[in-house]
Amino acid sequence: MKYKKFGGTEQKVYDLIRPITDELGYYLWDVCFEKEGAMWYLRVFIDQDEGISIDDCERATAPINAALDAADPISQSYVLEVGSAGLERELVKEDHFEVCLGDKVRLRLIREAEDGKEFAGELAGADKEGVSLRLEGGGERKFPLADIAFVKLWFEI
Repeated sequence: MKYKKFGGTEQKVYDLIRPITDELGYYLWDVCFEKEGAMWYLRVFIDQDEGISIDDCERATAPINAALDAADPISQSYVLEVGSAGLERELVKEDHFEVCLGDKVRLRLIREAEDGKEFAGELAGADKEGVSLRLEGGGERKFPLADIAFVKLWFEI
């Protein structure tokens, strides 16, 4: 796993719409510009302490769409989707790890280690070398970034 690096389009869109999401009281979690089949999708993921509703997504879509139309940062046609980052969202940027310190996470390794492939615990820290968890069974362990497939928030019901 590497910290996500935005492509040029994603960074332009992020910089363009961040003031809009801030003004609306939302945290801009992520921007993804992806091709699926013949279509391109611009996905904007937002969050707030109370969670995100469909009304929040609709409220954010209109001003984001207007800003994108005015600035025209993407040359090809695409579908804009504004949605919640989700309860079990993936942590992909440095500030995601900072915001989620102390939260329960699930970490999956790329390859099976002798004690397993998936681990759960409290996020104790993260840097360019790895991610540290306070494991449910006790103790703290640091996993090298290069060995990690993903780190996601984890909620037990």
